[in-house]
Amino acid sequence: MRVTTRPIEGQKPGTSGLRKKTKVFMSKGYLKNFIQSIFDATGGAEGKTYVLGGDGRYFNVEAAQTILKMAAANGAKRVIVGQGALLSTPAASHLIRRNGADGGIILSASHNPGGPDADFGVKFNGPNGGPASEAVTEAIFARSGEIDAYCIADERDIDLSKIGMQHIGCMEVFIIDPVADYARLMESLFDFPKIRAMFAGGFRMRFDAMCAVTGPYAKEILEGRLGAAPGTVVHAEPLPDFGGMHPDPNPTWAHELMDEMFGADAPDFGAASDGDGDRNMVVGQGIYVSPSDSLAVLAANAHLAPGYRAGLKGVARSMPTSCAADRVAEALGIGAYETPTGWKFFGNLLDAGRATLCGEESFGTGSDHVREKDGLWAVLLWLNILAERKESVGEILKAHWRKFGRNYYSRHDYEALPVEVANEVMDGLRARLPGLPGTDLAGRTISSADDFAYADPVDGSTSERQGLRVVFGDGSRIVLRLSGTGTEGATLRLYLERYAAGPDGLDQEVQAALAPMIRAAEELAGIRAVTGREGPDVVT
Repeated sequence: MRVTTRPIEGQKPGTSGLRKKTKVFMSKGYLKNFIQSIFDATGGAEGKTYVLGGDGRYFNVEAAQTILKMAAANGAKRVIVGQGALLSTPAASHLIRRNGADGGIILSASHNPGGPDADFGVKFNGPNGGPASEAVTEAIFARSGEIDAYCIADERDIDLSKIGMQHIGCMEVFIIDPVADYARLMESLFDFPKIRAMFAGGFRMRFDAMCAVTGPYAKEILEGRLGAAPGTVVHAEPLPDFGGMHPDPNPTWAHELMDEMFGADAPDFGAASDGDGDRNMVVGQGIYVSPSDSLAVLAANAHLAPGYRAGLKGVARSMPTSCAADRVAEALGIGAYETPTGWKFFGNLLDAGRATLCGEESFGTGSDHVREKDGLWAVLLWLNILAERKESVGEILKAHWRKFGRNYYSRHDYEALPVEVANEVMDGLRARLPGLPGTDLAGRTISSADDFAYADPVDGSTSERQGLRVVFGDGSRIVLRLSGTGTEGATLRLYLERYAAGPDGLDQEVQAALAPMIRAAEELAGIRAVTGREGPDVVT
């Protein structure tokens, strides 16, 4: 059935797809226009195979039913769907690659809250399993501005709870266990017997799934296959509103886990994941591991896991992520790459065999096993390292700092700012950049200042205005950028970094160590003065 429609403003995908308030997606024609734009902009759906699933948030099932009917009406051959329309983002990436699919549609707003008054999102992933390139997302946006009709089958909803083959018209709908293929992939990468023996020896862990999609994956793998004690995984049932939680695995929102790990009789290891399973937070007894340090430690120790014993081809990080991983890459004699924020920028490096591990300071880490960041994968790699080294998280982290030095690092988020106010801050600092090199600030000399631009070393494409950088001669940095993952107002992110080579000065409290950089950032950008905020909303 062909239905006449008209363009709807604002359907421009960001770094992780299109995110809006749930009720926007539920409004007349909104979802259908965007899905049709995806099909149209990628050469049509005729004869193609897709993967479909999401994080279980409010409107997930209804959206999946609509997309299935639209895929059928557009001539798709087959859609592989997670049971109950559930699929973690990394599991979806794996299924796309394993089945040679033409792409995938992931229903998630990642770490954003869920519910009828919260957020929803749709992301298209390409045949390599990774987020669509900028060229594709621009084509989708362009199509959304000229669309005049969408196609949808006039059929009943199918039973998404029943594993097996069903049909919508001539299109096959193959409903699968969302966990099984992903769990087998993890078993091929890590030493499950050694990790199982560690748990059998009394090792204790807490994994907070935050009422999101990783719960079933963590229950099956950690408790089912690795023998962790029942109850190791908490908040394990995916709920449409994430149980009222904000499914963002950082010290602010995963405060229950932080309290437990810093309390009496803490488990040996703690971890949390987000709404769609692609982010992770790692905590030891009384010690928090920043995502930047986690990437560096994983890069330095990845060879301890069976899937990475041949060594790494390279390490890639987003520009705002600390430079700690670069020091590991230099020591290993492998490539170190700095990309804009957004996992899609890692795809070319992974596909070309230039990088094996990738990471972002926003709690995302992954490798070339899929083309998405992968929260549970990162946790399993940490467990493999702990089982091999037989040391605590704190001991491993401190040994790493003694060897490589420490990059003190923090991110300060100013959320839900009026867009014009956030732009005023950015424009003010951008105007000052040319005159900053060679000047002194915070007892340091500024060596460079720019608006980061990236030239992809694989395909030569360029991406400009990716964040403002002020770099000091000792390697300290101040970075300022606007986030592309929110749905309301603008989020201004301030990144602060100071390098301590050691052996002294490696055990300071992070915010105290960064105090000179915090003062310097305010002098440079005047965030508090311009916004009127007394301080950041979230500090990680």
